[in-house]
Amino acid sequence: MKVVVIGGSGNVGTSVLRALSSDPAIERIVGVARRLPGFTPPKTEWVRADITSSPLVPILDGADAAIHLAWAIQPSRDDGALRATNVDGTLRVMDAVSKARVPALIYASSVGAYSAGPKDREVDESWPTEGIETSFYSRHKAEVESLLDDFERGEPGVRVVRLRPGLIFKREAATEIRRLFLGPLVPRLVFSKRAIVAVPDIPRLRFQAVHSDDVAEAYRLALLNEDARGAYNVAADPILDPAVLADALSARPVRTPARALRGLAAATWRARLQPTPEGWLDMALGVPLMSSQRAREELGWSPRKDATETLLELLEGLRAGAGLDSPPLDPASSGVARANEFRTGIGARAF
Repeated sequence: MKVVVIGGSGNVGTSVLRALSSDPAIERIVGVARRLPGFTPPKTEWVRADITSSPLVPILDGADAAIHLAWAIQPSRDDGALRATNVDGTLRVMDAVSKARVPALIYASSVGAYSAGPKDREVDESWPTEGIETSFYSRHKAEVESLLDDFERGEPGVRVVRLRPGLIFKREAATEIRRLFLGPLVPRLVFSKRAIVAVPDIPRLRFQAVHSDDVAEAYRLALLNEDARGAYNVAADPILDPAVLADALSARPVRTPARALRGLAAATWRARLQPTPEGWLDMALGVPLMSSQRAREELGWSPRKDATETLLELLEGLRAGAGLDSPPLDPASSGVARANEFRTGIGARAF
């Protein structure tokens, strides 16, 4: 089996490549990335390509499946650039899958595709996917879900799977996550347990996380199960709420108005102090909790690490400045004193 992994150099992609390379049913893996990593798992060859402009049909020729992970989170101040990758780039991938006659397309959707929903119960994959309007990430994920609906109707011979995970963490992704969401001004020491003395207590601050390696296992299972079609929620227990976070971090929950935290996020983003606009908070507070029952029953998926372990692993990685020899994950990519991050205008240009 030949599998093409588009966007194989990031947080999830590096885990997917490792998971696939260990499976004897998979003979050849093509990792597609804009910047080639030094990290190369067994059975894997890298191809440099940009989904916004590069010819994709030759890369997909002869593939038994395509796993599409490529997605842009920065530059958050350039909606056109984000849309070119996230929406238009995904359309180009779908078109190439069709033209290359690839039998299966497995797409990286997200909890962010969901419309606003409950935080006191878990919803299944039938919950509407119209996104959270104030979040570009959510809008783009929701739009691509709609495009996939059209693609499935037009290409009934292609098996389409969508994985909708919660927040995805691992130690090796710490540098990328810090760079994308917090920016160059945040020092490592703030992630030490002694420095985290409080967590915001906001009523709808209840979210789900899952380890990158466990998400990769869901991709592997969905790839190999020819009956797998449609959407699968992927999240680990427990639900991370202020009480669980406070206990895990030996911190104190502090009642915090959502409006105040949103205002702080907006002000610091507009002042170019950090790269994350307030829509990310809107999405976190808006999207529902997900049930992963379908993935567990139909794919046989179960997480090896719980959500609390996964979060603590990320924090340890943030304290250590951890990464991997792949441009999105490599601490060296930030430059001396994170100079390369400052050159982007903290969210104004692509890194």
